[in-house]
Amino acid sequence: MSASNTAGTAILGAGLFAKEAHLPALQILGPLAPKLRAVYSRSEKSARELAAQATALLNTTPDVYFDGNPSLNLDALLARSDISSVIVILPITQQPSIILKALAAGKHVLSEKPVAPDAASGAKLIAQYEAQYKPKGLVWRVAENFEAEPGFIAAGRAIAAGKIGKITFFSSRTVNFIDKDSKWYKTPWRTVPDYQGGFLLDGGVHSVAALRVILPSAMTHLSGFASLNKEWLAPHDTINTIIKNADGSHGIFELSFAAPSPSRSNAGRGIVITGTDGWLEVQQTLARDLIRDVEKPIFRVTIKSATRDANGVLGPEKEEVIDEPIRGVELEQASFFAALDGKDDGLGSPLGTLKDVAVIEAALTSGGELIDLEKLISQS
Repeated sequence: MSASNTAGTAILGAGLFAKEAHLPALQILGPLAPKLRAVYSRSEKSARELAAQATALLNTTPDVYFDGNPSLNLDALLARSDISSVIVILPITQQPSIILKALAAGKHVLSEKPVAPDAASGAKLIAQYEAQYKPKGLVWRVAENFEAEPGFIAAGRAIAAGKIGKITFFSSRTVNFIDKDSKWYKTPWRTVPDYQGGFLLDGGVHSVAALRVILPSAMTHLSGFASLNKEWLAPHDTINTIIKNADGSHGIFELSFAAPSPSRSNAGRGIVITGTDGWLEVQQTLARDLIRDVEKPIFRVTIKSATRDANGVLGPEKEEVIDEPIRGVELEQASFFAALDGKDDGLGSPLGTLKDVAVIEAALTSGGELIDLEKLISQS
């Protein structure tokens, strides 16, 4: 953020992810982020709790806005001239209307993923932004932190550099254990979801975004099945699919939140990309921070490159390991704030995240039929 830009930002939404991810990211960015001038939540209690945490982390006391008081509601916040941007972290079905409300008030917007509850409403939202607000110079980005994760970006760069040859097939397997005591399940809007897929949409777009960043070719077709195995995770909790890419490669995409126990989450988890000259794997693991002497989560990229002599005989395999810290929220914020200064790296494109929603939607509705992902988006 340029030093000359004194306009502040605001956080709309005071849930877990605002407290556990976005506020700490603002703290890490420090002067690279604008001053947090205000926070908003539907309830005064949650707004004040977020403001108190912001005071502790950021050494600033944001103003508190909430529903029920005309002088302190969302409209009042958006009317402030000293706030140029907002970070929207609200329930999935509420976000599109708030995004448009903020844009109409002349604010730049960073909204949490998914871009919208479904492909049709996402396409409509993007079209409205492109027609009405982008020409005015307003920036809207979607906060998909997996798109910003250095580990996934490193994997994509290794493939682009030809380290495993031409991609032939891939797999992405994520199995999570969610029970009724989970802090994520206890979030009211997740307990009774009013959007397709439940946790599969909310969390599944992360897995799709990771593939989108890593694979050199767009995902074009999908066939799969969806099911519900734990009734409290309705409407669905598991999808198993086959995906084909534009370059002819294909792979398996499996996602479930219905693991019977926590140990199942670690079995076969991760992304594996196989090419003509090798393969690579991306796994989340722990590594010791030698400075703080603590175990911290990282993404580990293991690259296995096949070598051949002049006669094509297979020789020793080369291994390269890249460890990257998990810092996607911090980096997506930094990218957004840089875009406000005209330094746009394209991260968080609404169209890119619409493709993530389309994959989950296709997986939920396929029923074994082949779905054309590009057509799903274009006809939305």
